Amino acid sequence: VISFSLQNRPLKKRIRAEIMASASSSDGVAGRIQNASLVLVSDNNSSIADIRKAVTMMKNIAVQLEKDNQTEKVKDLENSVAELLDLYSDCAHRSSAIQSVANRYQPGEQLTDFKKLFDDEFTKLKATTSSVPQNGHLMRQFKEAVWNVHHAGEPMPGDDEEDIVMTSTQCPLLNITCPVSGKPITEILDPVRSMDCRHIYDKAAIIHYIGNNHNAKCPIAACRGKLQISKVVCDSMLKLEIEEMRSMNKQSNTAEVIEDFTEIIDED
Repeated sequence: VISFSLQNRPLKKRIRAEIMASASSSDGVAGRIQNASLVLVSDNNSSIADIRKAVTMMKNIAVQLEKDNQTEKVKDLENSVAELLDLYSDCAHRSSAIQSVANRYQPGEQLTDFKKLFDDEFTKLKATTSSVPQNGHLMRQFKEAVWNVHHAGEPMPGDDEEDIVMTSTQCPLLNITCPVSGKPITEILDPVRSMDCRHIYDKAAIIHYIGNNHNAKCPIAACRGKLQISKVVCDSMLKLEIEEMRSMNKQSNTAEVIEDFTEIIDED
């Protein structure tokens, strides 16, 4: 976390002088904060990627343990996965908080307490979004993989058809195509998301749209979200969520091909 709450008074004065000097140049301090936030978010996202890999590895181990009827060890792994997914949520919220603080920062005469800004934003994000959407999907994948070892083709206890459909199609993305360019979200090379309404766009298309529309609003039908270039960003989780959607689409397409092939065999 970035913080200028330093005990060394002479150093603090030098930092203050540097900040005030940089503030006289266009976006000097803001640019430094943005660069620092990118480094921090990149490091944090590496942790997120490692957690996802660990969950996948633990799922594979659990499947093997279930084949060996080691139920207690499977349960222990499930509990460990739940703990990892809690950490996953914290990492995701931290990345979002860092980016939010950096995007909203404006230099002033007084030194900014970045730790307080970050802590406040992190607390707000945790209160409004208790967990990230991927958590339910990843835990579902773990439980399904274990269940299918001995019960392939059977619904898990407590599931009904609607639950299965909703979970299997669960996606954290609010829209699947850019409302301006018309491109599918999974095919956009430079995606961005509104910090306010959370809709996703092709960056070049939405920047052009905002530039040509005074007081621009989100082009998604019935959405009243206001758009500002500074608040349309590639947040910490967006590319991970898009990659998750690509993976879900591949799984769905594979299942359809298998089903079609099975029908052809049955007809023969």
